[in-house]
Amino acid sequence: MALLEVEDLHAHYGSIHALQGVSFTVAGDEIVTLIGGNGAGKSTTLNAISGLVRASEGRVTLNGADLAVVPAHEIVGMGVVQVPEGRRTFVRLTVEENLRMGGFTVSESDVHEGIERAYAIFPRLKERRSQVAGTLSGGEQQMLAIGRGLMAKPSLLLLDEPSMGLAPNLVELIFQTIREIHEQGTAILLVEQNAHMALEIADRGYILQTGKVLLADTAANLAANEQVRQAYLGEI
Repeated sequence: MALLEVEDLHAHYGSIHALQGVSFTVAGDEIVTLIGGNGAGKSTTLNAISGLVRASEGRVTLNGADLAVVPAHEIVGMGVVQVPEGRRTFVRLTVEENLRMGGFTVSESDVHEGIERAYAIFPRLKERRSQVAGTLSGGEQQMLAIGRGLMAKPSLLLLDEPSMGLAPNLVELIFQTIREIHEQGTAILLVEQNAHMALEIADRGYILQTGKVLLADTAANLAANEQVRQAYLGEI
């Protein structure tokens, strides 16, 4: 059984049919990436898994448990954590206070352990532990957002555009860190505009277009696919 199964998922924003029968799986030992242009339904898919958007049809199951009627905060407690697009740190709180906010579903001892883990993964956060998050650079805020997401000890981490707006050297660092987090035992569902980098670290990928799955294959096969290379990798 897959860790996560999404079956024939439909979602609406008013009259807009944002997801039109999306289906895919994520195994517990995988990085899976969702690739597509703006408006393809990538973020809506993550939000539907997280319980932030309620599906109008279809099923989302985690280890066989139906998430359709589970409140978003309880989904976090079940092991699914989303790191949102745009970081969304608590800008008036310090780095350490932000990390603590991510640990509301775990014990105090787990919070302490999580903070130390975040500092081990991102030493720069430890240097800035007392700094207000709103004064951090974009790259540091992305580190903080990922570190905060890890505080709940997720079995599945949903990452929404983690490289957006970052300098190339920081993009490399973030993707290296994603790989390390996965190697430590966390499955990852990655939404990313940088298709090159996403396919480089992913096991499998799905191409979304206007709310539907257009292609599904191994990451290596998608990277070699002529249609994908032209449409999403900027190659002619």
